[in-house]
Amino acid sequence: MTKSICGVDCRKCELSNTCNGCAETKGHPFGSECLVALCLKEGKDALYKFKKNLIAAFNALNIQDMEEVTELNALKGSFINIEYSLPKGQLVKFWDDNKIYFGNQLSKKDSDRYYGIIADEKYLMVSEYSVYDSDAEIVVFKRWV
Repeated sequence: MTKSICGVDCRKCELSNTCNGCAETKGHPFGSECLVALCLKEGKDALYKFKKNLIAAFNALNIQDMEEVTELNALKGSFINIEYSLPKGQLVKFWDDNKIYFGNQLSKKDSDRYYGIIADEKYLMVSEYSVYDSDAEIVVFKRWV
């Protein structure tokens, strides 16, 4: 598997041993959809526009102490799908471990904590957590499109 839809060199990817290839699977390298491949079905301009609109949506949240969002990365769900504790104590995950999302990690200003941002074609989420993803809290979870 050396051919990708987005132009990434699959041979250099740390996930190449478990990936089935996005070109070979028509944009479902781990069994679930890759958001990059979905956008690229409409062309590179569609991918650029999607990311631009998503960055604007994150920045429009005006979250105090969160850096400005300037870049989004393609991230496998299993990397970002941490557990959150709900008010009644249930532990839940919101994302598909095998889907590829857009997201990033941003430093919280004047703190040792981080904001994790993640989105798909319908929803976006901002969470706050410490260095080891512990004590994660949902800051925003909403439909953005």
